[in-house]
Amino acid sequence: MGTPKALLETADSQLFVSRIVRTWHAAGVDEVIVVTGRDHDAIAAAIARDEIAPPPLIVQNRDPSRGQLSSLLVGLQTAASSDGVLMTLVDSPLATRETVSAVIDVWRRSRAPIVRPAIGDTHGHPVLFDRAVFEELRRAPATVGAKAVVRAHEGEIVNVQVSDEGCVVDFDTPLDYERYLKRYRNPPQN
Repeated sequence: MGTPKALLETADSQLFVSRIVRTWHAAGVDEVIVVTGRDHDAIAAAIARDEIAPPPLIVQNRDPSRGQLSSLLVGLQTAASSDGVLMTLVDSPLATRETVSAVIDVWRRSRAPIVRPAIGDTHGHPVLFDRAVFEELRRAPATVGAKAVVRAHEGEIVNVQVSDEGCVVDFDTPLDYERYLKRYRNPPQN
């Protein structure tokens, strides 16, 4: 992408990482943990400049080359006493407060092992993992990651139906990002 994804800006000029933290705060998540990798210092400095209140706890995955699961495990270790962990990838920053709240509310009522938003058959982020699967996450093969746990609990997952397209959008390539900016920063004129 040419820059850390966390530091890319949304169409309304918020950093991806800052938008996620603010959205989660608005949804009632008081303790937010941001797991960084190689660009730890730049991301921490950007978050500090954004003056997010309350500020998230920023922890570094010292070996992000081990894959996404390694970052989830760093966050899980930091939140070890929690009953559940809500997680998202920084390249999926567009879920709304309503979607985040819906996922949390359904998990609180159901205590399902995994709760995630969905639009039809397409599931998105954030994903909430109940404490019941923490140990499975810790034992999951690094090559498969959290998907191993998701597959093992496929029949128990609660997919929360939402209309929020932002929960299923991710930015994997510069072209994905360019298309998004073109669509939302410069919408077509009628």
